[in-house]
Amino acid sequence: MNLTVRYFASIREAIGQGSEAVQTQALTLSDLRIELIARGGAYAEALIPGRAVRMAINQELCDGTVVLTEGCEVAFFPPVTGG
Repeated sequence: MNLTVRYFASIREAIGQGSEAVQTQALTLSDLRIELIARGGAYAEALIPGRAVRMAINQELCDGTVVLTEGCEVAFFPPVTGG
């Protein structure tokens, strides 16, 4: 399946790019995160389990159990606080 993956804020800085086209075998958002972590290096550091990372599919916040669909846009970003 082909997806667009976007990275924001500190995750974008760590990985060194704002977006990329990804071909994946992942079925869920959590599976995709694990697949990206397996790339190692900056991906592993930025997306490691236990690190607070927000996720969205097609600009809607969701959890890792959401099923991916062909051509969807996935986003990873750190939690944001305001004041």
